[in-house]
Amino acid sequence: MKFSQRIGKTSAEKLVQHDEIDEDLRNGLWNAFILAFIDKVTFDPKIEYTRFSSLDGMMKNLWMHHFKTPIDQIPSKFDITVSQIKNSFFEAEWYVVFDFLEACLTYGHGNQGWKDNFIQLCNLHFERENSAYRFVNKTLTEITSTEEIEEVERAINQSGLYAGVRSHLSTALVLMNDRDHPDFRNSIKESISAVESLAKILSGNEKATLGQALKVIEENGVLHSALKSAFSSLYGYTSNADGIRHALLEESKLTKADARFMLVSCSSFVNYLIELNGK
Repeated sequence: MKFSQRIGKTSAEKLVQHDEIDEDLRNGLWNAFILAFIDKVTFDPKIEYTRFSSLDGMMKNLWMHHFKTPIDQIPSKFDITVSQIKNSFFEAEWYVVFDFLEACLTYGHGNQGWKDNFIQLCNLHFERENSAYRFVNKTLTEITSTEEIEEVERAINQSGLYAGVRSHLSTALVLMNDRDHPDFRNSIKESISAVESLAKILSGNEKATLGQALKVIEENGVLHSALKSAFSSLYGYTSNADGIRHALLEESKLTKADARFMLVSCSSFVNYLIELNGK
């Protein structure tokens, strides 16, 4: 976790970037375009004009089919052509940027390795910057829904009696999103601890285990027995899978997908229990 996040000056409390791209992600995606295509351009003869470059066909196709402007407006000098694309890229809405990324794969010049490298670089930045999107089979695809994001945000925004729940979920989110040293195991532990904290509050027994607390909530008619069993099984997963709640015997194989699943699931369960208890 960065120093600025540890002291609370900047926030790591974002599940994903959805319907947006921040400056870090935009910069990363532009760098992917430069590395995958622009840095590989060659010229014949040694005059750096766009029409004499190995990317002449790509530029003409981008102008015709993506930008939909006359190809005789493509700047003669290659560096000015790139500068014009850059200005458009950094001024565009997030969805226009994504259109451009897909267009690069459609019209990009070069062997398949160039395009594969572009996809890998883009996906690297999408994951690092917590974007809700990835390239899947050369198409940008949403991997985290708006509903999931709303569930997490709603659970974290709980306050008052449920401040402890909020603290656990906020910590889970920070641990999962730490760019330099993500801690998926402890993120999952914090997610399940949020449910434990809430269950103890609703059961009126601060010393109860999660199983005991859920049983009391069930007996009080607040929780359906099937849901109680389902979440008890999920709790069992955190007790056994890869040593999350026990001493580790081997290197963890947990992924960000595991941590995100638990955070979303626990947030949904928290919201569900609070709403039922209110009724």
